[in-house]
Amino acid sequence: MGAKIKVLIVDDHEMVRMGLKTYLSLEDHIEIVGEGCNGEEAIKLANELNPDVILMDLMMEKVNGIEATKQITSSNQNVKVIVLTSFIDDEMVFPVIEAGAFSYILKTTCASEIAATIEKAMKGEPTIEGKVASLMFNRMKEKPKHEALTKRESEVLSLLGEGKSNKEISDELHIGIKTVKTHVSNILSKLELPDRTQVAIYVNKHIRK
Repeated sequence: MGAKIKVLIVDDHEMVRMGLKTYLSLEDHIEIVGEGCNGEEAIKLANELNPDVILMDLMMEKVNGIEATKQITSSNQNVKVIVLTSFIDDEMVFPVIEAGAFSYILKTTCASEIAATIEKAMKGEPTIEGKVASLMFNRMKEKPKHEALTKRESEVLSLLGEGKSNKEISDELHIGIKTVKTHVSNILSKLELPDRTQVAIYVNKHIRK
């Protein structure tokens, strides 16, 4: 038999931690190396214990699971963070996936499936709960907001991304300042952004990536 999978459990409910530890400890190939009750402890224990897998709750005090995941995976890309939570809304799912979470399952998942998710993670196979997968698929199907811009608005957007002023845009595109202002206003509205600075950030993130 190979080396055991070192697992760190992070959840703010003691009964959840106890239940997970009790079941997973019965698995021959899994070793529970530690427990944490918040994201702050997760970061500290991840550095100290160097686990293979972290079962991570999301809603916790001090530091939440999203921020903890981001800090842990940025310093240790080998650790597999498995989100184990009750939440499946956009505000939780996408930020934690972007933060580096490897798998996302719900607390309604049976114990044997949690153990299987841990095993799969070690093989490089992510597990995404069905409803979460649907959210991700729908997000992927959504067209980027800038595709709704007209050709002229797209030209103005590109120049805004370069940090150009209304006067510079006016000169380059040979259109009036008032027309430029109208295009800028339409762009801000269609991209749902508050100002030109955020437009420039959007361009560099979504168009010039």
